[in-house]
Amino acid sequence: MNVSYFVFPAVLLYLASGLGTGLRLFSHPEPSRIPRHLVLALGFVAATLHAVVLYFELHTVAGVNLDFFNAGSLTMWMVVVLLLVSAVNKPVENLAIVILPLAAIALLVDLRYPGQHLLGENASWALRLHVITSILAYALLTLATVQALALAVQDNHLRSHHPGGFIRALPPLQTMESLLFELIAVGFGLLSISLLSGFIYLDDMFAQNVAHKTILSLFAWIAFGVLLWGRFRFGWRGQTAIRWTLVGFAVLMVAYFGTKAILELVLHR
Repeated sequence: MNVSYFVFPAVLLYLASGLGTGLRLFSHPEPSRIPRHLVLALGFVAATLHAVVLYFELHTVAGVNLDFFNAGSLTMWMVVVLLLVSAVNKPVENLAIVILPLAAIALLVDLRYPGQHLLGENASWALRLHVITSILAYALLTLATVQALALAVQDNHLRSHHPGGFIRALPPLQTMESLLFELIAVGFGLLSISLLSGFIYLDDMFAQNVAHKTILSLFAWIAFGVLLWGRFRFGWRGQTAIRWTLVGFAVLMVAYFGTKAILELVLHR
């Protein structure tokens, strides 16, 4: 089936929803003519079309195709779904300005560069759990990272005594920080399950060419764990929370997509 029939409408709707969110944000304090529910609806329709594309791209007769670009597209779809569902009752829709264009790019790149890296039908339950929780953890921590960047911009404007403009459209700083730590806490839990299930199914991580991925993922897990402990024990917030979030995410991104790119795109394994 020609998935481009679904890809291009999804891309346009992602961009339209992201643009609508941006117009709503930057029109503050003037009332926006773009309804919030319309922006979210466009995002949900785009995510539905994206899901159809993923169904045809991932499912093969030999197993699930999780090549580099498919995995990237699936991860961004997870990020979008988590964002849109959370936006129903939490003030996180402003993150769509960054998330939805990235999802559109992931779709286009996946269409342009097809590949194959199969997760066979005989894969163990532990491996399947590892893959699912890894992608969910990465998606949540991606959202947390974008939230941390928004928090950094907001904090910088407030420190510079420039609280006007689109900053007024953002939730209060305390709410932004609370949302950040909620995302990190859930993402950390999923990352913990991912690592545990990984140790269950990996008989020899060196022979399976994932030693570097495992070690880097553990470093990311430690970074997020230290951040959560610092928040609980010392009340860490602001720039400290932002720095630890960005460091943890950078290490996690290298652990998953960096090693996956080297193994599949460079070494062709």
